[in-house]
Amino acid sequence: MAMLEKKLFSTAEEPETCVLVGLITGRATRAAVEEYLDELAFLASTAHATTKKVFIQGLDKPDVRTFVGSGKAHEIKEYVEEHDIDMIIFDDELTATQLRNLEKEIPERKILDRPNLILDIFAQRARTAHAKTQVELAQYQYMLPRLTNMWTHLQKQKGGIGMKGPGEKEIETDRRIIRDRIAHLKKDLASIDKQMATQRGNRGAMVRVALVGYTNVGKSTMMTLLSKSEVFAENKLFATLDTTVRKVVLQNLPFLLTDTVGFIRKLPHQLIESFKSTLDETRESDLLLHVVDVSHPLFEDQISIVESTLAEIGSDDKPVVLVFNKLDLLVEEPFGPTKEDQMNGIRARFEAAGHQVAFLSAIDKTGVDELRAQIYELVKEIHVRRYPYHQFLY
Repeated sequence: MAMLEKKLFSTAEEPETCVLVGLITGRATRAAVEEYLDELAFLASTAHATTKKVFIQGLDKPDVRTFVGSGKAHEIKEYVEEHDIDMIIFDDELTATQLRNLEKEIPERKILDRPNLILDIFAQRARTAHAKTQVELAQYQYMLPRLTNMWTHLQKQKGGIGMKGPGEKEIETDRRIIRDRIAHLKKDLASIDKQMATQRGNRGAMVRVALVGYTNVGKSTMMTLLSKSEVFAENKLFATLDTTVRKVVLQNLPFLLTDTVGFIRKLPHQLIESFKSTLDETRESDLLLHVVDVSHPLFEDQISIVESTLAEIGSDDKPVVLVFNKLDLLVEEPFGPTKEDQMNGIRARFEAAGHQVAFLSAIDKTGVDELRAQIYELVKEIHVRRYPYHQFLY
């Protein structure tokens, strides 16, 4: 089955336009939902779309028919038709029924939900055969329960964001063909995973350190800083999907440093499942450096999301250092009038919860020496336990 020829990103000079839709339910606050929609706008920008308006609806729970209710759906319809908006992006996963009803309510406009947008960005970012296979599998698994609707949706559109998906040149609606393709991709992944497991085994028994964290917190920049080798970094979400491994030597102690794909709120479970093999580097590591954007107003929520994802992939039993990065951008002052007060307040809070803490600015290199010394001591401790007869080296 050939990959669909339609492009995710528009080839026109002008980016596509979109509106974003968020829902305030339960204990969520408007401020939190606005922050989430700011992130969704960043996702849309990464997908080369320009956000023109944000709609927020307050409901006790999502409307089973249109997610936002018929009144808000009509308001959105009037706006997108009046301003000729290309697509509507929802900050939650839509059911097949909600998606179908919204397309009837707001015809001739693309309707995307957050998982679909993230999947498309992953498809655009994938470079290696391994990453492309993982993303394609996740896309098919996402599409399968929405199959009839999705293929009809694809037939109506001319391409652009939301359209880089796997499929037949002649749009196929047979579920059996999709399931066969999923089975084939899983077989391909199993073969690639076996090769990667062999590669990991060939690296010997060196101590392994993995960089983990929310997307766009500076992991790749930190990788470059610690390994002294160039690693692709960009101020966009999911700038890198493939695992990068570098040998690092601190003083006389070598270890392997791994940069992994970033996590994000509401990461589609299909992606977590498909990327579990890539995340084997995290599962097999001895030490995690959990990189945090300390300047982000919701950095504690991001920490919780990463910890939950690590637990989901079976990597929550390892020693962790919380590395609070982007110290140069820290402007809020919840813990006191100075940056030092803020650092002390953050350190006290997280050390009291049993975390090891470090502070860093990967851009201006503040805290780099302290972090290297901390990593050295932790790696040495692991190395001594593993090779007690090497203690004379330290």
